[in-house]
This record gives sequence, C-alpha cells and structure tokens, in this order.
Amino acid sequence: MAELVKGSLQLGFEYDAKLGHTVLKTCQQQPPLRVVRSFETAAGGALVHLHNLSGGVLGGDKLALDVQVGPGAYAQLTSTGATRLYRSRPHEGVAVQTNRVVVAENGLLEYLPDPLIPFAGSRYRQGTKIELAADAGLFWWETVTPGREAKGELFEYASLQLSLDIVGVGKPLVSERVRLEPAVRGLDSSIRLGGYRYFATFYVCKVGWQSGQWRTLENQLGELGQQLSKAGEIVWGVSTLTAHGLVIRAVSQTGRAISAGLIEFWKTAKYGLYGQAAVIPRKVY
Repeated sequence: MAELVKGSLQLGFEYDAKLGHTVLKTCQQQPPLRVVRSFETAAGGALVHLHNLSGGVLGGDKLALDVQVGPGAYAQLTSTGATRLYRSRPHEGVAVQTNRVVVAENGLLEYLPDPLIPFAGSRYRQGTKIELAADAGLFWWETVTPGREAKGELFEYASLQLSLDIVGVGKPLVSERVRLEPAVRGLDSSIRLGGYRYFATFYVCKVGWQSGQWRTLENQLGELGQQLSKAGEIVWGVSTLTAHGLVIRAVSQTGRAISAGLIEFWKTAKYGLYGQAAVIPRKVY
C-alpha cells in the first residue's frame, strides 16, 4: 500500500515600504508542495509559482495551501503547469486539497492557475475558504478539463468535488458546491455541461465597491462575453454577487478558448477596478 502523502504550503506576503514592493515574508513548506522563490512584478507585487514535486495529485494525498496577504500587499500565484489528478486505486482514499486564503486591508491576490485534469478513475475533493478585509481585492479562476483528451479519456474520472466560500468583511459573498460523478449522473445533461467539455469559473472581488459600480462593470464584461461566445463552441456568462464582486462562467468545447477568454476578462476587470494593466505571469519549470 502506498504511503499517505501529507503536503502543506504556508505563504505570507507583506508590503515592504522601504523596498517599495511586496515580498514573500513567510514560506513554510512540506513536500510535495513547494515554492522555489518569488519574483517582483512590474507593478510592485510578488509572483510565486506553485510546484507539486509528485507531478500531480495521487490517490489518498492530503494537501493544504495557506495564503496570507498582508495590508497593502499584492500577490500573484500561478502554477507551473496543469494539475494532474491521478487515478485512485481501490484501497486509496479520496485525494483532498484544502485552501485557506486571507487578504488584509488594501491587499490584492491574483490566483491564476493552469487547469485541473482529472484522470480516469481519479477521486478528488477540494475545499477553499477566502476571507477579504476592507478594500481587499481578489481575482480567482479555475478551469476543469474532461480528462486526458489526447488519450481518449472523456469524463472517466470517478468523482470531482469542489467547494468555495468567500467572505467579505464578515459577509458571505459566495458559497459554491460542485459534485461531479460522470458514471452516476451524465454530464451531458442541460443542467450540467449540456454537451460541452470544459468549464471555468472566475471570481472578481473588491470590497467596498458600490452596487452601481459593479452593475457598470457587469455590463461591460457582459458585452465582452457576448463577443467571445460562439454558439456550439463556447458560452460566457457574467453576474454580480450579493455584494463586493461578480462571477464569470464559461462552458466550452476546447480549453484554449477558455484560457484566452479568461485573460481578456482579467484584463478588462483589472483595468476597471484598479486602472492597471493585467500582466500575465511568466512561467518557470
């Protein structure tokens, strides 16, 4: 029986007034999760690449990510490649990833990972909790593929569970629950993917923005979604949250169309919220 892997990564970002930019102040790691170093961005943020030394998530793995973004700090997180969710053998438990994120006053976190690829027979559960303080900002996206499409694996994973909770200054903004079991409930149903293969969710938040401002941005992003949508290929939708943010969703036949679209939405939203350009994080391998 394979040994149970428990990996953890704790990251703390602080704005250094003397240096004039954000630094990675705390980095505690337990393999297979790892960060090599942080890079200063042109906008004075700290860019960090998240590594998994196992090459993916194995059956029974228990992984935890804890991110603290201090007051006025700006952190950008990305992955070094797609997250591969490997097959779980019968004797192995569900692979679990927990994410806890806190963004302090005037802080900003951009979480821009590559897609999840659930292999045939994989069982995976991910839970994310995000707390935003006053004037805190968040760009958080996630894309899920149907599997190893090049290998002919389409929706052959056993189970995929995703939960996300976002709280802004103590007020619940998002409570999302996804449970997919393709062999039990077909994903081609109109209430699920409706014949599409890929799906993505992108949350854009900034605590303190008023409802009128969000409606204006929603309309702007909605027009972009109409431009990027192509019947039978990809569909985008935009909706405001109860407060402090909005959500962008997509279903698509290809991953490339989603990736390109997410970047366009990010660019428009980043400029609308901050008057700044969105700079795609450089990759390291």
